Amino acid sequence: MVKIGNVNLDNGMPKICVPIVGHTVDELVQECRYLQDKIYDVVELRIDFLKDVTSLDAVGEALSAVRRELPNGAILFTFRTKEEGGETAVPEAYYFDLINYAIESGKVDAVDIEYFRSRESIEKTLAVAKAHSVTVVMSNHDFDKTPSFDEITERLIGMKKIGADVAKLACMPNSAKDVLTLLSATEAVKSQYPDEPIITMSMGKLGAVSRISGEIFGSALTFGSAKKASAPGQIEVTMLQQILRTLH
Repeated sequence: MVKIGNVNLDNGMPKICVPIVGHTVDELVQECRYLQDKIYDVVELRIDFLKDVTSLDAVGEALSAVRRELPNGAILFTFRTKEEGGETAVPEAYYFDLINYAIESGKVDAVDIEYFRSRESIEKTLAVAKAHSVTVVMSNHDFDKTPSFDEITERLIGMKKIGADVAKLACMPNSAKDVLTLLSATEAVKSQYPDEPIITMSMGKLGAVSRISGEIFGSALTFGSAKKASAPGQIEVTMLQQILRTLH
């Protein structure tokens, strides 16, 4: 069973992940406190929003603050690169320095590693994560279009083969057919890996149905917004919880 902290990414009703996107440590603390009365499973620390993210000391301060606020929370550490829709551009070497720093800090339960990065660096970081019992979510994002069925399945299966604990793909639909392509590809990969979690979503208003249909098509986790969405089409977390419970 793959876990993020104490959260099982099993089949059934998708778990809910809430991104926090503060630009300062104080903002991150306020976002954590805002979540106190919300129902969710995982917090994604989108560290690329932090204004001082190019300083590992500043990142360490942010990690410590979030962990203090969420002592028992399941925390996913993510630096979304500019190429895949993130806030800040950094050299690839520093990207991996950040992820390894987070793993070795002992303050996160999972890290996101983008699939289209240096294969050698990915493999080294996978080994570090395994040594520290940190779950790896491997991801790919396309904010412009939806890849073909074959491309989506190839990428998700490629993530599995390289050693990811969880394969994740998000893409932007330009038609209803694009949403169907994403859902169909999700079901196809899940049928090949029935006991391993995958995460997929079609973004924007058009793709909102994909954020609530994980139980049917096989996506194990969905993202709901708190104070601020980190991607287009995210549903507010309380509303998302109500919808999922109704469908379940």
